[in-house]
Amino acid sequence: MAKYKKKRARELQHDKFRDTTMSLLDQVGERLEGKGRTILYGLGGLLVAAFLVIFFIKWSGRKSDEARQALARGIDISTGIITSTPGPNPSETTFTNEVERSQKAIAEFEKVVAKYGDPYKTQARYFIASNRMVLDRQKGMSEFKELANSGIPEVAALSNFALAQAYESDGKFDEAVSLYQQLVKLNNPAVTAETANLRLAKVYIKQGKKKEGSDLLFNIVDASRKAKGKNDQPVPTSAAARDAANELQKVDPDRYAQLPPEQPILG
Repeated sequence: MAKYKKKRARELQHDKFRDTTMSLLDQVGERLEGKGRTILYGLGGLLVAAFLVIFFIKWSGRKSDEARQALARGIDISTGIITSTPGPNPSETTFTNEVERSQKAIAEFEKVVAKYGDPYKTQARYFIASNRMVLDRQKGMSEFKELANSGIPEVAALSNFALAQAYESDGKFDEAVSLYQQLVKLNNPAVTAETANLRLAKVYIKQGKKKEGSDLLFNIVDASRKAKGKNDQPVPTSAAARDAANELQKVDPDRYAQLPPEQPILG
């Protein structure tokens, strides 16, 4: 998984901003769940877990090529492996701890901020805030709050999502619910309504609102299993829907049993 993320970062010139950030969000989510630690919110995360809709940003021109390559270098550092023993591959980026990795990533992204305009500048600021959460949590959250008002919709959505995750981790469930509900209404390609509803359901369950949480989880999976694509064929189940199904089975087996069966995907 780590090698895949690093490869995708190096190929950013043929990649998409949304894909990269959501892969990073997944990484954070896996670490965040159940640990209560200050980790790179928005960079790796839950959405993570799901958080898998495709948002294309097209670049053209020499300056744009330079900017996205500079972003790729920062992302490569952000996804570097933390280990006390260097791996066999000398080209693999490794660090001894998260602090070292975050410091070097921020330094790389700051070069983008200083040299290039938007959307690259704002995207780099988003990655800076994500790494800042390891070094200075309050400052990182302040930076996310600023970016939540960004004129670049996908950065604003991802920043609000990162803030919601931070509030959720801190046990500030009302604040998290408010942001997740806003994201549901926005349904931005970077953070879809399905993804926001998944997190919202999990917060409801943490608040003891089992019925509200189960209903949301059920609706996510139900809609996914009934969705049709070309030629009226079933579409593949999204990561968010799979996560919702697993969560529903765990917290409310009776409700899970009421779901329609999964449809076979032909071809």
